[in-house]
Amino acid sequence: QVQLVESGGGLVQPGGSLRVSCRASGITFSLYAMGWYRQAPGQQRELVAVIASGGSTNYADSVKGRFTISRENAKNTVYLQMNSLKPEDTAVYYCKAQIGIVNYWGQGTQVTVSS
Repeated sequence: QVQLVESGGGLVQPGGSLRVSCRASGITFSLYAMGWYRQAPGQQRELVAVIASGGSTNYADSVKGRFTISRENAKNTVYLQMNSLKPEDTAVYYCKAQIGIVNYWGQGTQVTVSS
């Protein structure tokens, strides 16, 4: 049974930093690309960043230079380091694993950027 559990969200001031984590179980984590997505109220879920099994990364234009995705295969965990946060980064952040044609999602973690 595949499970993804996010953690690390919270309230941060504009310009601040936060790191969210996603721990996977039930899969051979190192074999799969992992992604971070976010969904703001009234908005569609959007891709933030992805990291391939080999470590290559890709980012949405809106977060390039501010966010860094990384993975630690020994801990079955993918991270999203978020710096220089803006109010428009406020959203629920989800991690995703795509295994074949099936997408697995975590429950999400709320990130709120506000003074």
